[in-house]
Amino acid sequence: MQSNVFPQPAVLSRRLRGRISLWQRVAELYRFRDLLYYLVVRELKARYKGSLLGFLWTLVNPLLMMLVFTAVFTIITPNATVPQYPVFLLCGLLPWNFFSAGVMTSIGSVVGNANLVKKVYFPREVLPIASVLAQLVNFLLALVVLFALLFVFQADISPYVFLLPLVIAIQTIFIVGLALLLSAVNVYYRDTMMIMDVVILAWFFLTPIFYPLNILPQSYVAFGVTLNIHRLMYILNPMASIINAYRDLLYLGTYTEIDFLLRTALTSLGVLLFGYWLFTRVSGNFGEEV
Repeated sequence: MQSNVFPQPAVLSRRLRGRISLWQRVAELYRFRDLLYYLVVRELKARYKGSLLGFLWTLVNPLLMMLVFTAVFTIITPNATVPQYPVFLLCGLLPWNFFSAGVMTSIGSVVGNANLVKKVYFPREVLPIASVLAQLVNFLLALVVLFALLFVFQADISPYVFLLPLVIAIQTIFIVGLALLLSAVNVYYRDTMMIMDVVILAWFFLTPIFYPLNILPQSYVAFGVTLNIHRLMYILNPMASIINAYRDLLYLGTYTEIDFLLRTALTSLGVLLFGYWLFTRVSGNFGEEV
């Protein structure tokens, strides 16, 4: 790596004292883009090292999961209310796999690179961001399976499918925000990984991935207050909103409302800003903690 990617001592000193602005941190992160690229490639290679199919597992894995869920929900417990169930399932399962893998692999990214953190200076946020971007590559490759399935089932793709990159970007922003937040917390509290194992499992069942939202009751009365379950699902669960956007564009062939997408984007941006703020605030002590 070229020596000019490393900051001058004065810049390093200001960063360690937390005196540089957010934009300066982002600019510094851009200077280390070669390192970010290297870490993404390294993580992709490490994941499939020694496997027979290699990157083909990115395509085979969602197909196998689709077959299992389809068998359960269309044969063992028939669900006639969901036409083209494999397409419906993959439109939710692939984004969820991207989310869960991006979050879980990034939690230990700082601790898992302790030797690098202790010996070499670089923006520590590169580590969780690289983990998320590696999962983004896997997700984009897995979309090949989804589009092939859309062709086979002759699904109604929305004329607004050009918004799909925007939805992917919003989801990536949300995952990066959580990755920064949780990887920083994990440096100080190593139970974070175990706790998130349970949280992710519960989150999976609370998100309409393998079931349609309309099977849930429209409202529920708690302590004399009538709650709109469907609306709360989207307000309190950003992944439900994101998966709904994927289904609108690729499964239902409808139009994802801009205001709905904007609210989700603002939520994701808020998570990113908070996660990045917390990460940069405590990252100066990572060398002593790991």
